[in-house]
Amino acid sequence: MSRIAVVPGSFDPVTLGHLDVIERAAKTFDEVHVVVVHNPGKTALLPIAQRVSLIEQSVADARLAGNIRVTSWSMGLLVDYCTEIGATVIVKGIRSQVDVAYETPMAIVNRDLAAVETIFMLPNPAHAYVSSSLVRQVATLGGDVAPYVPRSVSDFLQAPRE
Repeated sequence: MSRIAVVPGSFDPVTLGHLDVIERAAKTFDEVHVVVVHNPGKTALLPIAQRVSLIEQSVADARLAGNIRVTSWSMGLLVDYCTEIGATVIVKGIRSQVDVAYETPMAIVNRDLAAVETIFMLPNPAHAYVSSSLVRQVATLGGDVAPYVPRSVSDFLQAPRE
């Protein structure tokens, strides 16, 4: 029986911290689904399809294991997706106590709703302060985001727009 995990997030855009969590999840589980979800509480910079594409490119460029699938989900609860694919674990990267406070109630509800456990992974300290929100702000103000995101994301964000 394969151990399937889901790594959800808005990934707007995917950062090196996200990629670190994805890589470690891929080493821990037989199959990892990276799921781009719509967060109604956030204003997105990138459309969902673009985020999926950038994650796929970042995973390929990093030569991560072949057990990673990238998709999106916007048709209901994340645990519905987990049930559909047979995942019993959600993997979330956490950077601070603020993340723990935000993620803990969702983890409890997900366990109650569908017996899906949540595992928190601490970040590589080099990426612990980087968030997608910070990257979006730096990028929209013309700053260099290369130290914080995979190269394909940096190239995309810093390409001239018409």
